[in-house]
Amino acid sequence: MPPESRSGADAHLIEHPTGSTDVLRGHFLHIKRDTVRLPGGATATREYVVHPGAVMVIPLLENGRVLLERQYRYPMQRVMIEFPAGKLDPGEASLVCAQRELQEETGYTAREWARAGVLHPVISYATEFIDIWFARGLVAGPQRLDAGEHLDVFEATPAELLNWCRDGTVTDAKTLTGALWLQNVLRGDWSLDWT
Repeated sequence: MPPESRSGADAHLIEHPTGSTDVLRGHFLHIKRDTVRLPGGATATREYVVHPGAVMVIPLLENGRVLLERQYRYPMQRVMIEFPAGKLDPGEASLVCAQRELQEETGYTAREWARAGVLHPVISYATEFIDIWFARGLVAGPQRLDAGEHLDVFEATPAELLNWCRDGTVTDAKTLTGALWLQNVLRGDWSLDWT
């Protein structure tokens, strides 16, 4: 079990901000540069991306398969295999975002939902968090992709997904984490509270 964080027990690890500057405030990205005082008293600079948070959905089909997407990701210059996911809109609840993204990207709605947990995909340079949701009791419908959004939706068995994670076909951090959750839920090692 990892050491627990107690009030004051982590003081020797904490960095304290002493100044902050906006480097870029774009349509999607907000980049900041902070000056911090290190625990030993020296100063350092920290550059990071401010992100509003996102959701990822692990859609379970009645046939035992999961829904996945193939989408071109420009920074990687390649098509990536991913679970459906999307950014939270201002003031949007996590479950509402998960329901919206599942329907927009795949066309499916779900009768039951379970929040699995949260992941922080890039802790060294972003505030981003991704809430992990499972969806079941899926009902097919029409996709409602955003303007300029292009993706393919397909089904795969959990075994196929795990093999793609192992052989490097799937390298997306959120999907790798989703595969870990899926594997443990299907084995009965981790439980979910469905609503």
